[in-house]
Amino acid sequence: MYNNKLFRSVNNTPNGEVSGDTLFQYHQEGKVVWAEYSGGAIVKGFLLAALLEDNSLDMRYEHINQQGDLMTGRCHSVPEHLSDGRLRLHEQWQWTSGDLSSGESIVEEIPA
Repeated sequence: MYNNKLFRSVNNTPNGEVSGDTLFQYHQEGKVVWAEYSGGAIVKGFLLAALLEDNSLDMRYEHINQQGDLMTGRCHSVPEHLSDGRLRLHEQWQWTSGDLSSGESIVEEIPA
């Protein structure tokens, strides 16, 4: 479902660091999903997720931002199938570093 899909952020709350310049390359083996991401405020990031029965993702993420800070967090990501076949992920996240604030974001699959 997620393997070899490329995603871009389309919406994020102001306390997030991901933007429309951030790209996520997803991979999947069975119920394990992971991605590398970078762009915008993010120099390099990684996420690791467990695929749940409803195809949502229970994930942890970490990245280094342009200021050199190592940031970590957790996220629950719920997929939506768009009419053109792409995936849109609705995300509820919380920092586990920094101010520990939470937010919401949306990322969408970029067509091949």
